[in-house]
Amino acid sequence: MSSSRREFLQQSAAAAAAIGIITADRANAAPLSQSQPTGQSDHRELALRAIDAARGAGAQYADCRISSARSQNIGTRERRVTNIGDNETFGFGVRVLVDGCWGFAASADVTADEVARVARQAVAQARANRAAMVRPVEMAPTDPVPNGVWRSPARIDPFTVAIEDKAAYLLEANAAALDAGARFVNSQMFFLKDEKTFASTLGTVTQQTIMRAQPGMTVTMVSADNRDFQTRQSTDIQPKGLGYEHVLDADLKRHAARWVEEARQKLTAKPVEVGRYDLVLHPTHLWLTIHEAIAHPTELDRAYGYEANYAGTSFLAPPEDFLGKFRYGPDFMNVLADRSAPGSLSACGWDDEGVAPEDFYIVKDGMFVDYQTTREQAMWLDAWYKSRNMPTRSHGCSYAQTWADVQFQRMPNVNLLPGEQDLVWDDLIAATENGIAIIGDGSFSIDQQRYNAQFGGQLFYEVKNGKITGMLKDVAYQIRTPEFWNAMDMIGGRRSYELGGAFGDGKGQPAQSNAVSHGCPPTRHKQVNVINTGRNA
Repeated sequence: MSSSRREFLQQSAAAAAAIGIITADRANAAPLSQSQPTGQSDHRELALRAIDAARGAGAQYADCRISSARSQNIGTRERRVTNIGDNETFGFGVRVLVDGCWGFAASADVTADEVARVARQAVAQARANRAAMVRPVEMAPTDPVPNGVWRSPARIDPFTVAIEDKAAYLLEANAAALDAGARFVNSQMFFLKDEKTFASTLGTVTQQTIMRAQPGMTVTMVSADNRDFQTRQSTDIQPKGLGYEHVLDADLKRHAARWVEEARQKLTAKPVEVGRYDLVLHPTHLWLTIHEAIAHPTELDRAYGYEANYAGTSFLAPPEDFLGKFRYGPDFMNVLADRSAPGSLSACGWDDEGVAPEDFYIVKDGMFVDYQTTREQAMWLDAWYKSRNMPTRSHGCSYAQTWADVQFQRMPNVNLLPGEQDLVWDDLIAATENGIAIIGDGSFSIDQQRYNAQFGGQLFYEVKNGKITGMLKDVAYQIRTPEFWNAMDMIGGRRSYELGGAFGDGKGQPAQSNAVSHGCPPTRHKQVNVINTGRNA
């Protein structure tokens, strides 16, 4: 299951710093250079009509999401365009709560009569669901937002840029890689623009424009005898919650020759010797380890066993045995969740329940202190929060992939915060006597509780007596999650903090995909077991 999940993550990524809470008062801080969505006021009225119809049919609570989303992908290989995809979807979904049971219905016919009909259909479904109810749903309180507006901090709407210009950009980057000696080269770019209107019976009405962009390249080198090939993916360039300016700033053409040279060096790199090493992990690599070994196991539905798709449940279970009691890592380890970091993939003004997400610690001073929650999930921890005089409220982690999908818990940005010392990558290398430095993410596998895992990467360097002495290949390291994080003995400072992330990450059945960033500095982990992936036995 872990291998298929990795494929899903990669395919979704290929297909599809001050931290502060965004409030309604700050919603217009980073406007797009374009008008608001066509029919935005109509969408508001239709959403309100839907929740009124649901309430009139007997719902104690209802929300409606109207979404107009467009996605685009362009792919090239060497000197030709291989694919262009441009998709649009428009529709609405209504979720209701009747006598403690959920009901949901959706339609692509966004008209006044249809929103009322679908709302009543959702109520009928909720009543039918009572036959299988184990216990009634309770929802944590949230403050209403009557007129919320939020936009991604994008300067250039990617859908205003001509396809011809995008293809020319990629082909020029390919030409630079071929001129540098690449045997093969693929490049691509992906965009999403989602204009969403949300209304609920609590009095909340929000309208958001969310944008995401990801350019990328993979170069391949082949040995003279054609018996070996090595690739270098552009993991330096991470997806962002930005517009076309992210593609221009990435400047794939400028980096192409370096990526080709690094792939060439991998052909003659020394195979790693099996053993224990101090690992120095670059942010372009570490984000994925954070994603798998911190972000997923701290999803509350996995901890309770309600979610097991895409690599299982969580070792952090039952919650009462771990909250405030489990040491995740050293005292300087702090993991903060947010949906507010500028340019991050999970950034938004409000989640898909109309909750303004808050920044919250998952790990504080090395101790595990909280899970990711929605309004419903927060109530599962109500007694624990009250015992500590903490408010029982959602952390704003509700999300639905499209208007046709029912919202459920999806992760926010989950970030390993920088340390107090102003250390950078070179400082960690200089302090390491016998280690391996890893740059860029690669293949991985992980067990069904997120406890045992194995990670590869893009580039591996031998470190001896504080210096990089050459490139290695066939490197993967094995971890047990608590041991790995408690073996962290050095961490970079604010200056070395970077955002990594995935354009698409799968969860649920039927599966849904969301986008998420993970910020971190470089770290060092003592005496981690390293294997050689190139050996036959």
